[in-house]
Amino acid sequence: MAISLTVNGNAVTLDADPETPLLWALRDELRLTGTKFGCGIAQCGACTVLLDGMTGRCCVTPIGTLEGADVRTIEALEGAEAEAVQAAWVGINVPQCGYCQSGQVVAATALLQEVPKPTDEDIDNAMAGNICRCATYARIRQAIRQASDSLEGLCCTNRARDSSRESSMVAGFHEQTDTPKLQDQELVGLQ
Repeated sequence: MAISLTVNGNAVTLDADPETPLLWALRDELRLTGTKFGCGIAQCGACTVLLDGMTGRCCVTPIGTLEGADVRTIEALEGAEAEAVQAAWVGINVPQCGYCQSGQVVAATALLQEVPKPTDEDIDNAMAGNICRCATYARIRQAIRQASDSLEGLCCTNRARDSSRESSMVAGFHEQTDTPKLQDQELVGLQ
């Protein structure tokens, strides 16, 4: 059965079993490997993509349900929110192993598109379905705050400094500059 949809702005027709999860169509058929397989049961968020502008778990979304849908993956995130999130992720050094990060970035971008100035509760609710095996949650929250602030054109230095002090007690951050860095020697005992 042929299913027509738009993936990252391109019209695509997939000729596959309608029960095929979107994740495998993206990775195997379209060679878009930024979206990751984590659990296969929509519990970890590694496979998060935008489905018609809303976050969705593509590991359990059959392509047969997506006729005419607009799918956006990490490879094609664009716009001010996506750029702000990606800059904050790099600036704060959010990833540790990095496996979950494409889903985290997609979810964070969707949050800022919906709620430009999110509260901690907004962040927690939006990111709740995205698990980080390395537990970089404090940095993820800090990066979302920084991205939000940068969208307003605010200087994030004070907020980043305050957040990194708060995070250092929990996550072992070391503050050398306004951007916290996880020091190699601090990994001892966390494994």
